[in-house]
Amino acid sequence: MPPRYLSFRCSVPWLILLLQALLLLRSFLGFPGVSDTYSSSDSYPEFQDVNHMVIFGFGFFLMVLRRYGFSSTGFNFLLVVLGVQCSVLAEDLLLGWCRTADCSLWSHLAKAFVSVTAVVISTGAVLGRASPVQLIVMTLVELISFYVSRYINETFLEVPEHLSGMHVFLFGAYFGLALASCFPGAPPGLDKNRSTPKSELFSVLGTVFVWVFWPSFNSILPFLKAHKVRAVLNTYLALAVSAVAAFMLSALTSKDGKFRMAQIRSAVLAGGVTISYSAERIQHPWIAMILGLLGSGIAILGSHCVQRCFNPALKLQDTSGVHFTFGLPAVLGAVATVVHRVVEDGIDTRWNELSRLGYDAFVYIGAFCQTISIALLTGVITGLILNIKLLKAVHVSKYFDDQFYWEVSLEIISD
Repeated sequence: MPPRYLSFRCSVPWLILLLQALLLLRSFLGFPGVSDTYSSSDSYPEFQDVNHMVIFGFGFFLMVLRRYGFSSTGFNFLLVVLGVQCSVLAEDLLLGWCRTADCSLWSHLAKAFVSVTAVVISTGAVLGRASPVQLIVMTLVELISFYVSRYINETFLEVPEHLSGMHVFLFGAYFGLALASCFPGAPPGLDKNRSTPKSELFSVLGTVFVWVFWPSFNSILPFLKAHKVRAVLNTYLALAVSAVAAFMLSALTSKDGKFRMAQIRSAVLAGGVTISYSAERIQHPWIAMILGLLGSGIAILGSHCVQRCFNPALKLQDTSGVHFTFGLPAVLGAVATVVHRVVEDGIDTRWNELSRLGYDAFVYIGAFCQTISIALLTGVITGLILNIKLLKAVHVSKYFDDQFYWEVSLEIISD
């Protein structure tokens, strides 16, 4: 057996065992201030939806490479179930367990699933180029960094908890891009990073699951019941319009007037990202529909500019296109939230409190800039850490190949 396989076998299982032992030890010692850990809750349907979305939906959404299907779904599953436990521990250590009226384990698992979405998005940027050891270390560092960012937003800028949590798309996308910039690109002659009709079909299946369950994702964080209903309805309207716009814009922007599955796969989700910041506050359906339209537009038009200008100039290889699928729509959603909040509060006060409106806008813009700055900074630092020899970096000739990590049949290899 080649030495690299031996080093993989001797590093990954023991690293997983060590982390799981530490998490079990922390759980055995107990979380302070928790008296209703197993209290009853009616939020299980939402929790189940988000569970399906993050594990099944994103797992198949990333299954776009022709010879990296086992790794796309398998590593996603491993990182999610490990990251959820790490996220609960990180919230306990950095933010404190009981900060709201709901101190149950239900609430913290729900917030953990939202937070671990940042890891899933970042994984898409380095898909096929990072080893399992690197991905596990990335998960730990990114979750800690995200909770530090949330702590700054909630403590110093006094951003609401649910809004700070929805910065997960912005953080995950730009953390992943900064991380990807530290990895060497695939050699020009390597064709394993292309897709096939079969892999595209599986990726579309995952996209459909993510699309269907996204309203639950945007409403699972602690809201009033009326706000939850508003968040679900606004999210669905934004997603519906973004899906229609995706087909329309794909046909209009292609040379032969045909639909492009890669564009549609990304653009149909852009409405959910754009509306995530303000889904519970929007009181007029047409606003949610416009945000869905703009999100789909910036995803498709941004893909042309990013792939042709931005990525080649920076020598950046974004495997799954997380920049225009999550990053750009998240930027649009953050800006739209500031505008909507200022206009809404200005109408309520008849523009008599301009200083307070200016302060609110400054706070939300500051939270946006702080989130993206920490994501870029920690992403670069993490990328430099992951490329040390101790973490067993993958040789470029082994990029995008399941055979390096999984037992693969000859039929799949030949395909």
